[in-house]
Amino acid sequence: MLLPTDFRLPSFLAQIGPKLPQRPWSDALCASLELARLTKQLDADFSFLEGRSVRIIMEDLGARATLRYQGGHFRPASAKNEADVSFRATVADYLKLLRRTEDPDTLFFQRKLRIEGDTELGLQLKNLLDSIEPPSWVNRLLA
Repeated sequence: MLLPTDFRLPSFLAQIGPKLPQRPWSDALCASLELARLTKQLDADFSFLEGRSVRIIMEDLGARATLRYQGGHFRPASAKNEADVSFRATVADYLKLLRRTEDPDTLFFQRKLRIEGDTELGLQLKNLLDSIEPPSWVNRLLA
């Protein structure tokens, strides 16, 4: 059974999470994006990200996934280096975005989704991702 979008993770996870290895989060995100890109389920022009790094921070999980777009591919990047842009939200709010039950602008103005670093790059990426229809398997998984 999938988690409801209003669930809250236990607060101790935010304290333990940063002490755990962060590379698996980055590996999983990059593998998912590359698979979606290669199977044309993520068919968009990401060239504006060339050589740039993006970090997804899941506050209540204490986890960070960091990636770099290089040579037309998504690659894991070090969580220790500063990212060009970071997105920060709770797992529940990311689920709302994936399920499309909340608009990213709404979460942004409610300060539930924060963009840090190069805000212009972040807004460009947010707008691109918002314009892409999620693959059917994502809709089935999140239904």
